[in-house]
Amino acid sequence: VQLAESGGGLVQPGGSLRLSCAVSGLSGNTYGIGWFRQGPGKEREGISCLSRGDDTTYYDDSVKGRFTISRDKDKNMVYLQMNNLKPEDTAVYYCATDSIMGSCTVLMHASTSSLEYWGKGTLVNVSS
Repeated sequence: VQLAESGGGLVQPGGSLRLSCAVSGLSGNTYGIGWFRQGPGKEREGISCLSRGDDTTYYDDSVKGRFTISRDKDKNMVYLQMNNLKPEDTAVYYCATDSIMGSCTVLMHASTSSLEYWGKGTLVNVSS
């Protein structure tokens, strides 16, 4: 299994970005997948997730109403549309999945060190 994020960059406050996560080695919606981020001097945190099977979504309160997670099963891509970005959204963003943990309830609250597969991350810098 390999994950590769893209789409990060420098954006002004109030702007938008769409992050992409290319997934290889898994298919369809047979896996749960989450977006995580790590800001400067902060711990890595889960911010959004799609559950295995029914694609139930999860959003942390910090991004609810601004970010939207989606999946293109045919392309094996997962996206994070980020609108109304704020300086506090500045972070390295990662997608991650696990062969056992498929529900967002588990993926978002498990220790990040316990998740099996991670991408290398993409940097989002929100600054004027």
